[in-house]
This record gives sequence, C-alpha cells and structure tokens, in this order.
Amino acid sequence: MCLIAIAWKAHPAFHLVVAAHRDEWRDRPSAPAHWWADAPHLAGGRDLQAGGTWLGVTRSGRFAAVTNYRDPRDRRAAGRSRGELVTRFLQGTSEPVDYLEALAAHASEYPGFNLLAADSRTLAYFSNRDHRVRVLEPGVHALSNHLLNTPWPKLVRAKRALADHLLGEDDALFGALADATPAPDHALPDTGVGIERERELSPMLITGVRYGTRSTAIVRLGASGGRLVERTLDATGGVASTVTLAWPEP
Repeated sequence: MCLIAIAWKAHPAFHLVVAAHRDEWRDRPSAPAHWWADAPHLAGGRDLQAGGTWLGVTRSGRFAAVTNYRDPRDRRAAGRSRGELVTRFLQGTSEPVDYLEALAAHASEYPGFNLLAADSRTLAYFSNRDHRVRVLEPGVHALSNHLLNTPWPKLVRAKRALADHLLGEDDALFGALADATPAPDHALPDTGVGIERERELSPMLITGVRYGTRSTAIVRLGASGGRLVERTLDATGGVASTVTLAWPEP
C-alpha cells in the first residue's frame, strides 16, 4: 500500500473513512479483499507470497494499514514481512497505542515502514524511520512512502480528493483517485531512486507495466458497522473486478 488518505472523526456518520491505493509489483501474487477463512472476523486483501495484508478491517471496527518507506539504501529485502504488522494488530486486542509502543522495541527487524492502527476511539501512527508513536487528531491525514503528511504532490492530491468527496458517493471518490497525472519535476521529492523513477511514481494512480497501482479501496467505519469496497485494477488503471464487503457491528 503506497497511498492512504484517512479522515478521522471528520464525517457525521463514520468515525473513519479511508481511501487507499495499493502499489506493488504486478507479478507478486495476491488475493482481492475477502473474509479470511483462518480469521473470519478479518477482511482485507492478502499477499499470497508472505501471507499478510497491506490494509484490513475487523467486524469489531479495528483498522490497520501499512506503507513502505522509500529508501534505496535499505537492503534488508530478507527482513520480516511488513504485512504481518497489520495482521497481528487486527487479530489482537491491544489498544492502538499499546500495540505500536510494543512494536517499537523490535521495529528494526523490518524494512522501512509506516503503520496506521485504529479502533473506534483512537487512530495512531508509527514509523520505524522516526520512532515516534503519534495519536492523530480529528481531520484528514495522508500517508505515502515517507512520513505521515509529508507534502508530496500525490499525497496533497489524495488529501484533497478525500476532503472534497468525503460526504459524497464512493464512485465520485474512486474517480478522483484515478488521476494518473505525474507531478512536475520541480515538485518531485528526491528519495534516491533517480529522476525517471520519481516521475513514474509521482501520480496518484501508477500505470506502469511491471509496477503500479494494483487496487483501490474505500473503507467506512461507523458505530453500527462498516463497509469495504475494493476495485482491482489492470495495468492501464481499468477496473478488473470489484468487491464490496459490508457488516453490522456484532
């Protein structure tokens, strides 16, 4: 997952609204969002290579999502899978802050990551690149492959898209997120991957042949339940399939 916009306690009916792109190598096997057979209370896509997920929710209203921290100097490709960070929170009962504080003690075992964890009361964030657990205030936040709310062009656009369509229908928000316009060179970050790669990664929607936006998800969680809608995308950004999961609070 490489682009997440999240509205926390900013909607009259939902305490959490999330709009997120998953960017990944196209040959990495994964399953679309579903209720997991081995954890029936958990819904999300699944990485079929390592077994975890990039974004998930539970029937009780827990939410978590992870992004990679872009740093070509980090060569720990054999480190622990970041997807397990999401899965462990969703399968557990720890408060978000408690979970992230416990994680901090062994966060160096993973390649660079950003992690969001929430229940109905608290939304918290931790990165093993700044080593601080933060409790987020109500409002619209966004996360890509640097620290929370770093104003990369794609992140600014994602925040605006969510804010503009927060009270509207999912289709309008999906449409706003399907923006494949690259950022101008003067606005590109310098993360050490070179100017050509920065250009390729700069749009909200990445349509590369080998690497790109594989899916888009919208999550809405409220007092009485929630909904997860995920669109799986092809290499052109076209919608290949759609999954809608909705549930009442148990």
